Amino acid sequence: MSEQDRQRWNTRYREQAGTGDPSGFLRSLAGQLPSTGRALDVAGGAGHEALWLARRGLDVTLADISDVALERAGEAAREAGVGLRLQRLDVEVEPLPSGPFDVVLCLNFLWRPLFAEFPKVLAPGGLLVFAQPTQSNLQRHAHPSARFLLEDGELPRLVQGLEIVSYTEGWTEAGRHEARLVARA
Repeated sequence: MSEQDRQRWNTRYREQAGTGDPSGFLRSLAGQLPSTGRALDVAGGAGHEALWLARRGLDVTLADISDVALERAGEAAREAGVGLRLQRLDVEVEPLPSGPFDVVLCLNFLWRPLFAEFPKVLAPGGLLVFAQPTQSNLQRHAHPSARFLLEDGELPRLVQGLEIVSYTEGWTEAGRHEARLVARA
């Protein structure tokens, strides 16, 4: 991404009101996810999922390109009384933070080269949690545009060096066509 992309995301987060709930997909995994250890939220924005993980007891690093999103996440963490490590990071040109992480979370962000990096930062037995809309989402929604969508059936082929624990693809309760995956190192 470029500085122009950073500014675009900063503007988007400045205009967003309130706080959001963590992903229903992530919450549905509560029984499978650890409550101790380290977690990395890749392109985690304002930190809704990172805060949820931190409240569970994980030491969470939130990496995002947007300064504004990171500021909002930091404020929310202070208000919630939990710690978050915040790292401004352009994952398209900079390496992921050093692991090992027990959980790596990447929701609603697609940069295919990351799939080669995820196994390098996961601890043995660590979990990758990934979800992204697919091309079928365009049947009902104009956004995200096609360049930010997985091809239908593509996600399992992207996973390298990890064991797929669960994979689903279809229309979600929120009305989006998503591919969702949990994989273990």
